[in-house]
Amino acid sequence: MKKLILPLLLLSISISSAQTNQKIYDIIDDVSAERIEIDIQKLVDFGTRNTFSDTISNTRGIGAARRWIKSEFEIISSNCKDCLDVFYQKDFVTKEGNRRVPHDAWIVNVVAIQKGTKYPNRYIIMSGDIDSRGSDTMEFTKDAPGANDNASGMAGTIEAARVLSKYKFENSIIYVGLSGEEQGLFGGGGLAKYAKEQGWDIIGIFNNDMIGNIEGVDGVIDNRTFRIFSEPVPANETEKERNLRRFYGGEVDGISRQLARYIHKTVKTYMPEMNPMMVYRLDRFGRGGHHRPFNDLGFAGIRIMEAHENYTQQHQDIREENGIKYGDVIEHVNFDYAKKLTTVNAINMASLAWAPPAPKTVAIGGIVDASVKFKWDKVEGAVGYKIYWRDTTSPTWDKSRYVGDVSEFMLDGIVIDNYFFGIASLGKDGFESPVVFPNQILR
Repeated sequence: MKKLILPLLLLSISISSAQTNQKIYDIIDDVSAERIEIDIQKLVDFGTRNTFSDTISNTRGIGAARRWIKSEFEIISSNCKDCLDVFYQKDFVTKEGNRRVPHDAWIVNVVAIQKGTKYPNRYIIMSGDIDSRGSDTMEFTKDAPGANDNASGMAGTIEAARVLSKYKFENSIIYVGLSGEEQGLFGGGGLAKYAKEQGWDIIGIFNNDMIGNIEGVDGVIDNRTFRIFSEPVPANETEKERNLRRFYGGEVDGISRQLARYIHKTVKTYMPEMNPMMVYRLDRFGRGGHHRPFNDLGFAGIRIMEAHENYTQQHQDIREENGIKYGDVIEHVNFDYAKKLTTVNAINMASLAWAPPAPKTVAIGGIVDASVKFKWDKVEGAVGYKIYWRDTTSPTWDKSRYVGDVSEFMLDGIVIDNYFFGIASLGKDGFESPVVFPNQILR
């Protein structure tokens, strides 16, 4: 009996080690709730970070906040031998034609780029919003601490930079504080346009907006569930692409949705205690976030945030009415939960940054056949490829087969009509690219 048990145990250990990487567990262990709390408190202490608040003071307003964020990125860079390129990216907005703009102002983003060693022009972006607001977004002098919305996301971005800057990655990572979110997603729009002009190849943007609240207005308390919002297909798809979907599928398989699935899989693998909740929607009902301007230009982007919101603590002046305390104050932030969602970002960015590029072209065939044929273009840095498939009603890639370092393959005995399929590239350390849904038909 013992002779049978031991080989099974060894086999289990071998399979487990082949599926995970110790470096990801090291990243998980390194993220600090204490550092995140200190950073949230510092951002709250600026009083208000309204986009149109004071820019001269060193202790109050949006100007002081963004200078502090820049200084934190610079300290991180000095600790990693100047591994970050830190700078302001800005655009000017005017009152004319903008109903949420009380006066002309510069919208200033704080950017920190950690260049990749092999693919320096391929970027994963993690963002948090710098700005805050009260009940009236046009009122820029009142206190608006914005502890959860969105000092939590900004603090998480700074903490991710601290942790990941200790490593070398093949792809580049950008950590950014975006401004002007509450007035019309100005910061994200400016950086997305800048990325397009610079010719950045963006793997995906992780927009973090409110990652610190665990007690919802509905009374639910949950410190493990979080939401991943993603749009189904790119907003700038062509009419031809839209028509092809009627016959070949893909209405829930755009690049942003594949990024959401990637996050879901990574979290389930490395943080099984967490409950990632994919939401098939660009953002919350009728609302928007800073990933949207990137989506508008055809880049992959998702929003990571808490599952249970408390609306008495969002966009509210600090006050008490009818026994209810309103205001986004630090007492409502759960720092351990913010740590967990920061970790979700960090391990996924690291996995993507260590992975080879995904195939650009994936062709599929198998009409009226009992097998599915694939052909794809090989990519530099990949040591092999994996075919994924799932039931057409499943939200996640549930089945897979590693097929080695080839550029075509046939899955025998599987009928193409009953599943959706995709291809991912694998690197030498086992890190995978996002899955690519077929974009050509094999005749």
